[in-house]
Amino acid sequence: MFNFFKKKESKITINSISVPNFGWNKVEETSSRIVWVNPEESVLISLNFFDVPPDIPSAKNLDFLRKFYRNSIPEANGGIVEVSLLTINNVPSVKTIFKVPQPEGGMTYIASVTIPFENYSWVIKIQAAEIGITGVRDAIVLNEMLLSGEANFVDEKLENWFKDPYEPNFKEGTLMNKSEEEKYDIDFPDHPLSISRKKLNEAVSQTVFKSEINELSVFNK
Repeated sequence: MFNFFKKKESKITINSISVPNFGWNKVEETSSRIVWVNPEESVLISLNFFDVPPDIPSAKNLDFLRKFYRNSIPEANGGIVEVSLLTINNVPSVKTIFKVPQPEGGMTYIASVTIPFENYSWVIKIQAAEIGITGVRDAIVLNEMLLSGEANFVDEKLENWFKDPYEPNFKEGTLMNKSEEEKYDIDFPDHPLSISRKKLNEAVSQTVFKSEINELSVFNK
């Protein structure tokens, strides 16, 4: 016997969540990934969809998350700039910013937010790379810190410059340096890290969930 009153489940897709594209050029669209690139082709934003349970260990235990990423990002010779928790439309989510050296010099910064559910997840990602002349932000801030005595050389080794933001004794990968702290973004608005942070914040604030998201079970780890 037909059940005419059975509720039809809404199909969950990448488009169940929408993010701003900033008017940039769409360069890729599949069922699992949509990518837009700015006109200068130096920054991209992507929305990524995974129809499997999230591979992050938690969206609640911040210390555990930081340890998880700290032990994995050095495999790519990268480093942590930020790992934090936030809530998007009442859904506990995970924000990360990583730095990865480019073969030709300079850094690529990858800022992302993972929005996890029990059996699905979406990731908003901003990726920006240093191009042309690199290291200007580092050099200016380092010079200021050397002059002020906040950084110094001990036995020809630079002290108080490179440091994991949450574990000062960790020394693997490409560690964050002092110039990459958020307080310097205002002085270097065109730096790829500044752009990554700003655009990710803008994307998160403009993220919209469609009604079918309300049917999903939350990620409880």
